[in-house]
Order: sequence, then C-alpha cells, then structure tokens
Amino acid sequence: MSEHLKGIAPFLATADAGSFTKAAARLHLSSSAVSKSVARLESRLGVILFERSTRRLQLSSAGHAYYATCKRVLQELVDAENVLAEQDGELAGKVRIGVPASYGRLRVMPALLALCAQYPGLQPSIAFSDRFVDLFEERIDIAVRIGTPSHWPAALGQMQLGAERLILCAAPAYLARRGTPAAIGELERHDCIAYGRGDGSPMPWLFPDEDKGGQLEYRVAAPRMTVGDAEARTAAVLAGLGVAQLATWLVEEHLASGAIVAVLPQLATPGLPLYLAWPLARQLTPKTGTLLQELRQRLTI
Repeated sequence: MSEHLKGIAPFLATADAGSFTKAAARLHLSSSAVSKSVARLESRLGVILFERSTRRLQLSSAGHAYYATCKRVLQELVDAENVLAEQDGELAGKVRIGVPASYGRLRVMPALLALCAQYPGLQPSIAFSDRFVDLFEERIDIAVRIGTPSHWPAALGQMQLGAERLILCAAPAYLARRGTPAAIGELERHDCIAYGRGDGSPMPWLFPDEDKGGQLEYRVAAPRMTVGDAEARTAAVLAGLGVAQLATWLVEEHLASGAIVAVLPQLATPGLPLYLAWPLARQLTPKTGTLLQELRQRLTI
C-alpha cells in the first residue's frame, strides 16, 4: 500500500502549481526532488503524466484522469477521518451550506440562525446562488435546492421537503384602482408582473388544469414588468404595480398583514419541488446527519 502512495503528493502539488519549482516551494523540497519523484511515479505507472516543454508543464490525458482519481481518494480519506473525529455526535464545527438566493435569505437563514443559537459550536459557511452548483467541485456539504436537476448524480443524496405553492396576488391599492379579476380571461386587462428568464423573456404562469389534471401554462402577452428576481417581483406587487404569481413562502408575512391579497385563489397551484441535497459520503458523519434532520424539521412544507 505504501508503494502506491509514493509520489502522489509531489504529483498533485505539481499539477496544482503548474511547475516543479512552485510545487517544490509548497512542499519545502528542492525542484530536483519533486521532478525525480514525479518521474519515478510515471515509471511505476508506465504512463506520461505531464507533457513537458521549455515553456510550460501541463497534464497529459492520462495525467488528468489520475489527478481526478487521486483527489477523490484523498478526499475520501479526509471524510473517513472526519467520521472518526465526530463520533461524539455534537453538532459543531465547520459546514458549508449552499442555498438559493431569495429562499435562502427568507427561509433558510432563520432556521440556521436558530440552529447556531442552539449549537454554539456550529460554524456554517453559507453560499447563496440560484444555479445548480456542483456540490463536489464547490465543496458543499448540504444544499437546499428549488427544482429538480436533469438527473441526480449517483453519489448525491436527496430529500424532498415538499413543493412551493404558487398564488396570484396584488396589493389592495392596485385592486381598488383597477378592480379584482374574477376569471382568467380578465387578466388580459390587468397589469401583470412576470418572471423573466436570463434573456428577459417572460416565463408562463402555471394554473391547475381541471379538465386534464396537472397544470396548464398561461402566457402573459404584454407584461407591465418582467423581473428576474423573486424579491424584486414582490416589491413591485407591494408598490401596487400589478398582479403577479408568487410562491407563498415569499409573501406569507405580507398576506398575514394584508399588504398583499390573493387573487383568483382557485388558481393556486403547486410550484417547484424543494430538496435537501448532499454528497452521500458526508452522510456518514454524525454532524451532517444531524444537520440534515434539523433542516428537514424546520424547512419541510
């Protein structure tokens, strides 16, 4: 086993640094020692790991594959050590959590603040992003996701928390000025605030399909405003600019205070699913398992 580990540290350092000299400085070795170590590793493996020239040093195709494998194996060793270090089950230490921007601020942060108060030793690092981040590449321990990716990687665990509930809503001042729509067809005469894709085109609203079951799409022909941020759409509704379809988690407090009211409540429909996701290797640690259960209790709809 020790023979297989020889040369891995110099190889990884060289790949990360891009040169033997920089790798040697990181490892506190001579450049010659690092170069010879990598050469011995290539000889033992029978492949060329680096393509060498006078100007640069870069991984070969075999080197890229070996680099990925070495990184994964070393991370598994780190995970195994973390399991042993956390056997006391205390919810403490550093944990990296990825959350969607608006949902993270409005719903996940209160849950995490409560957990930090309950567990003083917990040190979360929280990343906000609306894209489906690569949990392995970005070293995320647990992610909260809205929506389902095209496929779940086999090494990724998931736990559904429920689904959004979408409602049409508007400010009382807007409805007093423009009237309250009583049917879908009347929405054409109202100012509508749509959600915008990256290219600015409006996303359709989803309504229940009573005839076929499931959902039908309603396309807003000429929205008053197209906004690509959930909280900004809520602000537009609060300002009395029109009708929007929003998730109830965005407007619960405003509905309770009366600042926003539901419109055509019979058209309320389920939205995107909510998930917890995590690398399966992390579930081995008591810390991650405990945190998953705590978040599940606080976030399940």
